[in-house]
Amino acid sequence: MTAGDQAPTLQTNLPMTFRRRGGKAVIVLPDGSRAVGKPAMTIDNTMIKLIARAHRWQQLLLQGVYASIEELAEAEAINPSYVSRVMRLACLAPEITEAILEGQHPAHLTAKELLAPFPLDWAGQRAHFKLG
Repeated sequence: MTAGDQAPTLQTNLPMTFRRRGGKAVIVLPDGSRAVGKPAMTIDNTMIKLIARAHRWQQLLLQGVYASIEELAEAEAINPSYVSRVMRLACLAPEITEAILEGQHPAHLTAKELLAPFPLDWAGQRAHFKLG
């Protein structure tokens, strides 16, 4: 090489995305797995709070503290539509709830995805959320 020549540039493209998980950036590979050397716990406090809130609200309704979702929403100063979306999380399959609480859920599963419509039957949930 002469002084004016430059070494060829090599470029490598890696198909991955970055997701926020519990306030941290996590690399997610195309197959939905986390890009870490070993399975790591990723506790997502937002999802945990949503699940806890869903169970709390369900108990308030079952105990008769509030007669309807609308009454509960008014007492909590929250939109009734949001209360309905969150309350569905009380119907999550136990293994999905457990995976979230233990930080063992897939990296692609986010709070936004939990609040979107999903099947009520547990087998349908596992397929919908791509678990097991």
